[in-house]
Amino acid sequence: MTVEVKVPVLPESVADAVIAGWHKAAGDRVRRDETLVDLETDKVILEVPAISDGVITEIRFGQGETVSAEQVIALIDDTAGADEAVEGAAATRTAAAAKPAVVADRGGTSRGLSRQPTRTARIEAGPAETPAVSPSARRLLAEHDIDPAQVRGSGKHGSVLKEDVQRYIDSETRAATTPAPAAVSTEAEPAQLREHRTEVPPAAGQRIEKRVPMTRLRARIAERLLQAQHNAAILTTFNEVNMQPVMDLRNRYREKFASEFGVKLGFMSFFVKASLEALKRFPAVNASIDGSDIVYHGYYDIGVAVSGPAGLVVPVLRNAADMSVAEIERAIVDFADRAARNALLMEDISGGTFTISNGGVFGSMLSTPILNPPQSAILGMHSIRQRPMVVDGDIVALPMMYLALSYDHRIIDGREAVQFLVTIRDMLEDPSRILLGI
Repeated sequence: MTVEVKVPVLPESVADAVIAGWHKAAGDRVRRDETLVDLETDKVILEVPAISDGVITEIRFGQGETVSAEQVIALIDDTAGADEAVEGAAATRTAAAAKPAVVADRGGTSRGLSRQPTRTARIEAGPAETPAVSPSARRLLAEHDIDPAQVRGSGKHGSVLKEDVQRYIDSETRAATTPAPAAVSTEAEPAQLREHRTEVPPAAGQRIEKRVPMTRLRARIAERLLQAQHNAAILTTFNEVNMQPVMDLRNRYREKFASEFGVKLGFMSFFVKASLEALKRFPAVNASIDGSDIVYHGYYDIGVAVSGPAGLVVPVLRNAADMSVAEIERAIVDFADRAARNALLMEDISGGTFTISNGGVFGSMLSTPILNPPQSAILGMHSIRQRPMVVDGDIVALPMMYLALSYDHRIIDGREAVQFLVTIRDMLEDPSRILLGI
């Protein structure tokens, strides 16, 4: 029976997708739930799995081609796998019956009567089971041209994880006296990976140029940034916050928090909580413009910008006002992990009423963040630096952070923007106010 592999249903805001790369070719055997192809939309990378065991008989679209929702992109013969399994079992029984005798010579070593021991061993073993490979491990295998069968998996049912591949690479590097660079086929890898590949530096005197098409996600990011610049009256207001109280609180409860909730206590949860209190006081910052109307949202969906292999994405903490500090930290860790593996779902990054972006993790000291349409404001965090500050007439060194709030001046007045940012600063410099709501 022929099984059709279709493009999954896409959200209303996503019209189509591009074939980023196939993990299988026509004629390859596949297993149910094994990833067949990566589809790149203007928001996320979608992995399309096989819906049954079998053999791929046809691939209808190649890498770089555009496809739409529910379009058939490949065919699988689910009877081929069963037929080959029966034939393989019969071959195994035949090989076992015809197994050549092996005798030991006087030196204690074995010598077979067959001239092809390797071939015989393969027949006796039957078809080898290919271990399941996680998406991040698969990409690392492709980058280093490593056969998955060479890597011992430590995951469930022997599945190969990214850590397993890295351990294999490290051991091979240590063992090799003159290691050679791994040959990598760029034809077999998705476009978004090739875009971020580290190239060998050109020789002295060479003037090399390379032209590559934008990935779908990068093109969408560019489009949205231009849209924000052209369609909104963006202003940015700045302030600074003394992070010592938050740092003292984290240090005091770091170990207890981790043992109690199984996650580290980071800075972002404090900023989310402080932003929630400020948003409640200044609802225009949580609003958006729809035509000639202002839409005031009675809920708080906070976007947290994270960096992935293909660019910046903004997964959303739904109903963040109902989340505890531990729940916020767990969600952020999960978002960052899945963003690194291109495993975020459409619903993870859709919507949002306010965004927080932390450029400080990359060393940024000050920047003006750009709005994430149709939102009306975005908070920019930056790196913490020891700076001389005047406290009660004395100069002391304090861990200071610059804050930036970019906002749409069409619906947010300058007074509201400044007071909003001051509220966040006050909450962070006295974290007990977050608990008390004062």
